Amino acid sequence: MDYAEMARAAVPPLDGTLRLAGLEAPVEVRRDALGIAHIRAGSVRDAFFAQGFCHAQDRLFQMELNLRRALGRSAEWLGASAFAADALARRLDVAGASRRDAAALGAEARAMIEAYAAGVNAFLASGAPLAIEYQLLNATPEPWEGWHTIAVMRRLGLLMGSVWFKLWRAAALPVAGEAVTSLRYDDGGADLLLLPHGAETERWRAALSDLAPAVAALMEAAAPDATGGGSNNWAVSAARSTTGRPVLAGDPHRVFELPNMYAQGHLACPEFDVIGLTVPGVPGFPHFAQNGRVAWCVTHGFADIHDVYVERFDAGARHALFQEQWEPVRRRSETIAIRGEAPRAVEVIETRHGPVIAGDPARGHALTLKSVQFAETDLSFDCLPRMLRAESVPTLFEATRGWGLIDHNLVAADTRHGIGWLLRARVPRRGRENGWLPVPGWSGQHEWQGWIAHEAMPVLHDPEGGLIVTANNRIVAEDHPDYLLTDCHPPYRARRVLALLEQAALRSPEGAATIHADVQSQPARDFIARLAALRCEGAAEALRAELAGWDARMEAGSVTAARYIAFRLALTRRFATASGLGALAGHPWLAPAPGVAPLTQLWWALPALLRSDDASLLRGADWNTLLREALAEVAADLPGQPWGEAHRPRFTHPLSALFPAAAPVLDPPAEAIGGDGDTVFANGLIAPLGARAQYGALSRYAFDVGAWENSRWSVFLGASGHPGSPHYADQHTTWANAQMTPMRYAWEGIAATQIQLLQPA
Repeated sequence: MDYAEMARAAVPPLDGTLRLAGLEAPVEVRRDALGIAHIRAGSVRDAFFAQGFCHAQDRLFQMELNLRRALGRSAEWLGASAFAADALARRLDVAGASRRDAAALGAEARAMIEAYAAGVNAFLASGAPLAIEYQLLNATPEPWEGWHTIAVMRRLGLLMGSVWFKLWRAAALPVAGEAVTSLRYDDGGADLLLLPHGAETERWRAALSDLAPAVAALMEAAAPDATGGGSNNWAVSAARSTTGRPVLAGDPHRVFELPNMYAQGHLACPEFDVIGLTVPGVPGFPHFAQNGRVAWCVTHGFADIHDVYVERFDAGARHALFQEQWEPVRRRSETIAIRGEAPRAVEVIETRHGPVIAGDPARGHALTLKSVQFAETDLSFDCLPRMLRAESVPTLFEATRGWGLIDHNLVAADTRHGIGWLLRARVPRRGRENGWLPVPGWSGQHEWQGWIAHEAMPVLHDPEGGLIVTANNRIVAEDHPDYLLTDCHPPYRARRVLALLEQAALRSPEGAATIHADVQSQPARDFIARLAALRCEGAAEALRAELAGWDARMEAGSVTAARYIAFRLALTRRFATASGLGALAGHPWLAPAPGVAPLTQLWWALPALLRSDDASLLRGADWNTLLREALAEVAADLPGQPWGEAHRPRFTHPLSALFPAAAPVLDPPAEAIGGDGDTVFANGLIAPLGARAQYGALSRYAFDVGAWENSRWSVFLGASGHPGSPHYADQHTTWANAQMTPMRYAWEGIAATQIQLLQPA
């Protein structure tokens, strides 16, 4: 079978005239040289209808797969490998929460999601060929409903953040003891805070006495053998930029999924004219865009929006204890169909806090989840149409009132020369101790006490100094009046971006590309400092001397950079063995999909422990011995290829494993790339998987606020999700070199290579 020809034939026609039922007036779709759709409609409803239609043209299979993942139905297509994630989606009842939220939306947002779904369904009825994925699966696309768009959005931010750190420390507690409070990401010596802007603070380490109830609950629940993505963005004020206008730039970091979770797009009607990154399956521009007056972008804020509870169950797990009363649990059974296998049943047990996500209630204890993403009705989609009409940074921030699906550092700039930052999130009020570990569900002392008001969220307007930088670093100090977070990413990238912005030439749209491409690693410098004081023998000493004399730049052509990563991986594995924490792989509390890998958590904790010579987790071992052993291991089989080759990503389509003969068509080749998870050029590895890049910037962008034609962007593959399209991966080389192409906004300047007129039927 000629899969290449099948893929080419599956690309829908993108020019000419189409008549579509449900459209009220003609809509013009211009496709530029990169295949990006520029949509111009005569009304708001037709604009969202056309956005749904064009998303389906380019990304229907991706949209439906993400919907199935949200609904716990992806194993019908992907087989047993998707069962765990489907089971979690069923336990969380993503479908029920999304239906609930859709029913509560205001009239404007409800009309938006219905028009978008109608546009998707109009594509299904248009007679276009089936995407190659549907042909491989022998499947037929299913019709869309308005609430599906909320389910897709919920899935893309599902459980991001604190839940995984809490589960990790819960599993590690019997092994680590009091040192469990060392198990969070490195603070780089002192955290760089967003508020007060530019301040630094020492992290507060929870005393075990503060955590005593949680510790007691977890030790009681522990089994006898229990001891065995981030992003960057920045804003430069008009006073400090090279243009005399604000500059807004950044890059969202996620795992490399095919197709890209973002799609470039441009949507216009008499009420708004917006260009930016869209989410296939979702109307509007929730994360990155400009509307001619204000531009916005986000990074993950790491606000603590998930609580995990240790629940105590009676015999048969029919009741859960709460304040000395046994309350009935809610039970239901879900059946998950699996490609190539018999269906599997999943029993869902819920307490007042939420569903059991880990552990076995029949053994007397299990862990439940209470998450902002599910606990109460969410009205995030009411924000989307309001954002499209925002006229300034303050009105944009007000437009996001009620956003709760995922927490963001929302950074914005407007044509009035304002810049600002807001923690866009809904965060419950409760004690700080909830941030470290699962807490006792039966005591009643760790319940939510309402919500932190929108007006009380951290916000910053036009800071002195004219710079705002976020890179998943800490939002506020631990003594902030409201508890907002415990865990966050290290401040390396934020500090580096701030340092680079001291160079005047980089405070520009052109300079943004230089910042995006920066490969200086602060943790590598810390390792170099430690190795400078160490002495080894033979080949290990030669490697030590090479690393100690290295410039700590993760250049694609650097062999020493590849050796540094091999050494750090070897040291992390030894740390995992010496501490006993590596043996926690497979622990039931780490099992919720996608799972928590001890080696990943230890990779991130290692620099801070080494810097402070903290051996409390090593059970009698010492760091110098582990360092020498790791050097000797790597020196015995010394990497010889440049870092870019070792780090070259492998882009894998979701169906490649099922249809290996089609993989050469489905899987686009990737270029060698530098950087790592500690650098601004954040192409990160996942420690258990080795040196290959697994995540990075899905897009890069720079807005010249007010002179919009000077704005730039790129994505890591291309605009189309069709493997047979010339735009499937045509931006990859640009992206791999940290370059960007013009973001065409003015309609007279859009050089269309294809024009399609959508007419009412």
